[in-house]
Amino acid sequence: MRSRRGGAASFAAAAAAFLLLLYAMPAFAPLFARAFPDVRPPIYRFQSFPMLFLSHAEIVAASSLAATAAALALGIFVTRPAGREFRALLGALAAIGQSVPPVAVLAIAVPVLGYGARPTFVALTLYGFLPILANVIAGIEGVPAAVREAAQGMGLSPFQVLRQVELPLAAPVILAGIRISVVISIGTATIGSTVGAVTLGTPIIDGLVSDKLPYVIEGAAVVAFFAVLADMAFERIGRRLRAYAENAA
Repeated sequence: MRSRRGGAASFAAAAAAFLLLLYAMPAFAPLFARAFPDVRPPIYRFQSFPMLFLSHAEIVAASSLAATAAALALGIFVTRPAGREFRALLGALAAIGQSVPPVAVLAIAVPVLGYGARPTFVALTLYGFLPILANVIAGIEGVPAAVREAAQGMGLSPFQVLRQVELPLAAPVILAGIRISVVISIGTATIGSTVGAVTLGTPIIDGLVSDKLPYVIEGAAVVAFFAVLADMAFERIGRRLRAYAENAA
C-alpha cells in the first residue's frame, strides 16, 4: 500500500512539474535572463510550448499506434504454425531496420514524402517496431503450454485461445515493449524538426542554429519530463496488468 501511494505521489509530482514547464515557461524568463544576459528573448516564444507538445504527442501517438498494430499482427502470425518459418526472416529485417539511424530514414523519406510530419512518422514507426515485435513474440511464447492445453481441452478454438488466453497473459510483456518504444519515440521525435515537423525539438534546433542555449535547455527539459511522465504512466499500467496476469494464471 505504501509503495502504491509513493508511486502515485511521484507520478503526481512529475505531472505537476511537466505542466509547470509546459504552461508557465514564461515565468522562468527572469531566471534565464540572468543566466544568459546576451540572449533576447530568453524564452522561446515563436511557438507556444503547449502547441509544440500537442504536435509532438500527435506524431508519437500515431507512429506508436502504427508500430504496435504492425508488431501485433506480425508477432501473432509468426507464433502460429503457419508462420513459424518466417520468424527468422522477420527478426532479421526488423533488426536491420532498427540498426538504421532515424536521421538516415528521414533523409531517405524526405525526397519521397516531402518535409513535415510524414517522414518523421515513418522514421518513428520503423524505429519503434522492433521493441514491440520482440516482446509480442516473447510474451505469447512465454504462455505456459499447460494453460494452452487446458484452454483447448475446454473446447476453445485457436482464435479463442489467442484472444482469451494468450494475449491477456502476454499483455504485461507486450506493454513493456510498447513502453520502451514510446519513450524512445518521444526523444527521437525531436529530430523531426530538422525536416520541418513541428515538435518539442523545434526550440532545440532553433537554439542550436541561432546559438541560443536557453532555447535548447527549455525544449530538452520539456521533452525529458514528457518521457519520464510517459514511462511512469506505462509502469503503473504494467503493474496492474501483471497483477491481472498472475491472478489469471
